[in-house]
Amino acid sequence: MPSRKKIAVLFSGAGSNLQYILENLHDKELEVVVALTNKADAGGIAFAKKHNVPLEIIESSVFESREAFDAEIVHALHYYKPDLTVLAGFMRILTPTFTNAVKAINLHPSLLPLHKGLMAIERSYDDENETGGVTVHWVTSELDGGGVILQKEIQKGNKSFSEYEAEVKVIEKVALAEGVMVALDSLN
Repeated sequence: MPSRKKIAVLFSGAGSNLQYILENLHDKELEVVVALTNKADAGGIAFAKKHNVPLEIIESSVFESREAFDAEIVHALHYYKPDLTVLAGFMRILTPTFTNAVKAINLHPSLLPLHKGLMAIERSYDDENETGGVTVHWVTSELDGGGVILQKEIQKGNKSFSEYEAEVKVIEKVALAEGVMVALDSLN
């Protein structure tokens, strides 16, 4: 039986996507070899500890530049040797210091190339399209500009913004888990 693939998960906030990966893929389809955050108070820290996953806290605020922070992240990731790095709510714009050294995917809450960057759910809800959704894509030095791995669409219909946002939050976890597996398969 081939050895399980290894991923690193980077997060900044509540960690709901990290939690989903840990509960649905970790020790089953793959191994999460490290959970890494740039925020010492990130909620996702509790999920990493609960699942006994190695945790790295590298606070971006203490670095003089984005490049210096990214170099520290790359250094930490090399220690764990993941096959793939997964950005799961990692709220940092990464420089070529990271993107040229690490094979990574990202989850974005819109149907790229629409609505790159911040406030994507709000901008997607407000646009003229009948659907919105989420995208899992390869990370490049262009913000939300890497090749699309997969997308999941949802109908806007007559949903309120809060209903739409809640549905996006549900499908993004499923999309990210599927995207991780597709990305890992493509690396073979």
